[in-house]
This record gives sequence, structure tokens and C-alpha cells, in this order.
Amino acid sequence: MTKRLVDVDDDMLSQVRTLLGTSTTKATVNGALAEVLALAARREVLLNPELVAGSADLADDDHRRSAWA
Repeated sequence: MTKRLVDVDDDMLSQVRTLLGTSTTKATVNGALAEVLALAARREVLLNPELVAGSADLADDDHRRSAWA
């Protein structure tokens, strides 16, 4: 891990610390970074459902329609 010196908005840090339930700045920043990466992964799956193993049939309109019939 690399040490970095950055200016951080104290109010935002406090809000994120509360949301994540963390107690240190390091844990808060690392948790926030992990949340952004997880959000990007979820977004990718939502935009490209065919990427999910076993869901290729759901990307097909006929299969999707029959699932709700």
C-alpha cells in the first residue's frame, strides 16, 4: 500500500464514516473506494446482463417474455 497525502473534505469524510460504520480515516477511505468499485461492477452487470454466468437466456427477449408468461 502506498501512503498518500491528500486534502479531504471533513464533512464528507464524517458522513461517509457514519454510512460505512468505520472508525478511522484509513478504513473510511478504503471502504469508500471499495464501494465505488462494487457500484461500477453492479452497473456493468445491469448494463450487460449477458456477462452474468447462467443469465444468457435472460438477455434473449423470447426467454424473458416466457419467464413472465
